[in-house]
Amino acid sequence: MRFLVRRNICCRRRNREHLMSVDFKRGETLPIHINMTFPSLPCDVASVDAIDLSGKHEVDLDTNIWKLRLNSHGHIIGTEYLSDLVEKQHTTRNHDDKEHHDGSAKKPHKFSFDKDAENMINKVYGVLDVQRVAGNFHISVHALNIYVAQMIFGGATHVNVSHMIHDLSFGPKYPGLHNPLDDTVRILHDTSGTFKYYVKIVPTEYRYISKEVLPTNQFSVSEYFSPMNEFDRTWPAVYFLYDLSPITVTIKEERRSFLHFITRLSAVLGGTFALTGMLDRWMYRLIKALTTTSARGAFQ
Repeated sequence: MRFLVRRNICCRRRNREHLMSVDFKRGETLPIHINMTFPSLPCDVASVDAIDLSGKHEVDLDTNIWKLRLNSHGHIIGTEYLSDLVEKQHTTRNHDDKEHHDGSAKKPHKFSFDKDAENMINKVYGVLDVQRVAGNFHISVHALNIYVAQMIFGGATHVNVSHMIHDLSFGPKYPGLHNPLDDTVRILHDTSGTFKYYVKIVPTEYRYISKEVLPTNQFSVSEYFSPMNEFDRTWPAVYFLYDLSPITVTIKEERRSFLHFITRLSAVLGGTFALTGMLDRWMYRLIKALTTTSARGAFQ
């Protein structure tokens, strides 16, 4: 019975074969799954921007991107699309410009967010669909007018982009996949700066035993942090700069056949018989040598 169970387990075990080929995909989009938390960057000022080598530059991406307001205990207290907040900011800005040109605004408008919003945790998650070319996306305050940002934060050195990456992937996950940036935590204390993650994406196809094909991507990453000083003319951000490999990796699941099991069993049994035969010959020669020596001693 134990033999049958072990044979069944061996036959059910799946092997993965890795193959490489040139990537011929063209005209497809690249899905980027984001799930990040910013404990010190309020929802009202954070934005997701993207730019690629084709020259496409998008600010305040609003396609399938959500922002959650969390309290200090991690409970959700508000949900908004990025586009809703951006539209609200642009509407306010245009209204203020109109008042300025009409000469009716004698009192300057104060751009700020309340203390409750400042103490809230910002969670950004969703899916970006970008072109399948090298580029970058980043989370920052770049959607704000530089003068508005200056009035809100009092300078770039006061923008804290501390973050936690819960999930960052470029497609669906397959068995055994590990994304190197998952559960990454970068917290800044009494300083500010820009984080840059350099990502190398490898197109991947995972072929199940059922012949189902899962197109996805795996990646490697290196990171760099640039501290901010008062003379810098840029604003802190978290950048993800990605490039695609021209090689596609195909991972095929294969189940070990019964013939493979028989071959391995024959090899094990053959090795066992060979070893026992050698031990038997050695023991025979040893006993024979001992008995011969004893007989000669008794005869003398």
